[in-house]
Amino acid sequence: MSDLPNLRHDYLPPTATDLLRAASDAGHPPRVLLLYGSLRPQSFSRKLALEAECILRHLGAETRVFDPHELPIFDSVDKSHPEVQRLREWSLWSEAQVWVSPERHGTMTAVFKNQIDWLPLEEGSVRPTQGRTLAVMQVCGGSQSFNVVNALRVLGRWMRMVTIPNQSSVAKAWQEFEANGRMKPGPFYDRVVDVMEELMKFTHLVRGRADYLVDRYSERVGAAEAEALARAASAVE
Repeated sequence: MSDLPNLRHDYLPPTATDLLRAASDAGHPPRVLLLYGSLRPQSFSRKLALEAECILRHLGAETRVFDPHELPIFDSVDKSHPEVQRLREWSLWSEAQVWVSPERHGTMTAVFKNQIDWLPLEEGSVRPTQGRTLAVMQVCGGSQSFNVVNALRVLGRWMRMVTIPNQSSVAKAWQEFEANGRMKPGPFYDRVVDVMEELMKFTHLVRGRADYLVDRYSERVGAAEAEALARAASAVE
């Protein structure tokens, strides 16, 4: 296909969804949110996110890429800010996410972390990230490093997400993209395809089962105790 000129299509068959879907799976295209971590005009994390988006669409996903340019610094404004609301709504909309950040001082950028900081673990009874699948990638200005993807995995666990085993770290990213922003063919490109293919498989496998997979004993106990206290208070009144 013209939008994926470097893909060897014969080696990327459609996802065998019949082998992965839960009985309760609604059957719609997987919904994937992509976040990137740089505001530079020539942001390589953005280029990598857009390349990943092309692959995901080819595999049948519905995608959204969040632009962090207008997102305020965490806690500098109220959460009612339109960009904060957009980010939270898109996170709730998603069934899977792709996180891409450059490496800055051995870890993710402030631009990327700011987006995660605006996503609460819980808001009322709704958790914007829990049970969603996650793929992590990074771009490096020099030699290959895994500091960022390791840090993103910690974040994904903290946000109660199902992080897939595969990941991508693109070394000397400035050499890996054409002037038009598209990723060049080669081992780094092939790994990105690997990661997106795996994300789609895990998303089909998890959705429809996520509520059961993340259901916790301690939370069931807490809910029962809260209900008992509420009943006792009502009886006293």
